[in-house]
Amino acid sequence: QVKVVESGGGLVQPGGSLRLSCEVSGTIITTYGMAWYRQAPGDERELVAVHYSGGVTKYTESVRGRFTISRDNEKKMVYLQMNILKPEDTAVYYCNREYSPKFSWGQGTQVTVSS
Repeated sequence: QVKVVESGGGLVQPGGSLRLSCEVSGTIITTYGMAWYRQAPGDERELVAVHYSGGVTKYTESVRGRFTISRDNEKKMVYLQMNILKPEDTAVYYCNREYSPKFSWGQGTQVTVSS
């Protein structure tokens, strides 16, 4: 059974940084495009960043230049380095495959950007 566990969230002031981690177990991720998503209260879940198996990355416009997605296939880990955080980045962040069928969603990790 595939399990996804996100971690690394927290409360940070505007302009601060956080590094999120995602551990996948029960499968390899080498051939998958892996992504970070986020969901703010009252909003739909949105795609934030993707790291394709070939190394190409893609970001939603609002985080481009501030966030960096990376992965370690051997450790089955996916990371999201978030810099220059803004209040509008506040959300629960999730990790999953970009394409369907997706893994069962993890619990996510809460990121709160506030002074």
